[in-house]
Amino acid sequence: MSLLLLLAAALPFESMFAPAVPGNMRNSEADTVVLRDGRLLLAWTDFDTDGSSDWARAKISARISRDRGETWGEKFTLQENIGTMNVMETDLLRLKSGKILFIFCRKNSEGDAAPFVRVSRDDAKTFSPARPMAITPSPSYTGFNHDRAIQLRSGRILMPLFFTTDYRVDPHIRSRVYYSDDDGETWTPSETILDLPDSKPGAQEPGVVERKDGSVLLWVRTAKGKIYRAVSTDRGKTFGVLSPMAVDSPLSPQSIKRHPKTKDLILVWNNSTTTRRAPLTAAVSKDEGETWMLYKNLDETPGATFAYTSIEWLRDRALMTYYVKSEGPGWSLKLKAVPLDWFYTK
Repeated sequence: MSLLLLLAAALPFESMFAPAVPGNMRNSEADTVVLRDGRLLLAWTDFDTDGSSDWARAKISARISRDRGETWGEKFTLQENIGTMNVMETDLLRLKSGKILFIFCRKNSEGDAAPFVRVSRDDAKTFSPARPMAITPSPSYTGFNHDRAIQLRSGRILMPLFFTTDYRVDPHIRSRVYYSDDDGETWTPSETILDLPDSKPGAQEPGVVERKDGSVLLWVRTAKGKIYRAVSTDRGKTFGVLSPMAVDSPLSPQSIKRHPKTKDLILVWNNSTTTRRAPLTAAVSKDEGETWMLYKNLDETPGATFAYTSIEWLRDRALMTYYVKSEGPGWSLKLKAVPLDWFYTK
């Protein structure tokens, strides 16, 4: 590779990957997977309507990049809308077996939402028919965030979910992890249901990351002004009690992933003491999520809010997506790439 190309590869770039336009007023909740030939498959929730609520009509669309995210091919449908409301929340996970696991949420109503599973054995050329994940209680309003499924070093897959029996009747959310030891064929719920009874919204939108000692760190979004966390020492079968991290956060989601070179944990979230989802900030933990340092804003565009980040590590960059909402209607999906050392530079 020429010096010019090496320098170009180290430069950050960004684009409005899927802007909100009339008839398509929301694009959000994306995930990316690296294909065997180096191409990228990026899929997101594509609201093909002027509606933009979580219950508006939507399908899951996708595009492919041949140059590590700098340019993208034409949009195509990865998952048709099979719900009365929509399909949302793309989770694409490359398994140790080489398969690609594709999990999405099918929503029929505020009392009937559930995860569905598809698998590709040919590197995303085709996917198996969608089948529901067995959940409890069922039916219920059970959902999750995009870019959440992980596979532990042992091979176990963890999928963190949130639920309530019927959001119209009981909007208090609890969280639970489901795990699979057979590449997503069958799923078992954790014995622990995570809740914050003294908080009206409850414990929402969980995520998980494996720590160096094999334990699993789980986090949830809350209305208590902090990120809350719990730890599992048995690969997701049970979790300890939720407790606050020393990190301010509004009621908005967070992402935590392990840096591929330094092996530190990287947190992306809204570093705010208000209810506003801005700015979008990154921080580093060198002690497996106990403390956070090197706070640095990823996006602080005036007048905008940001949330629902995905993170994909490439050999020279972090490729991230998140929604941007400015004044007025419309949620656009933004793509931003930064060099791997960006999280450590001033």
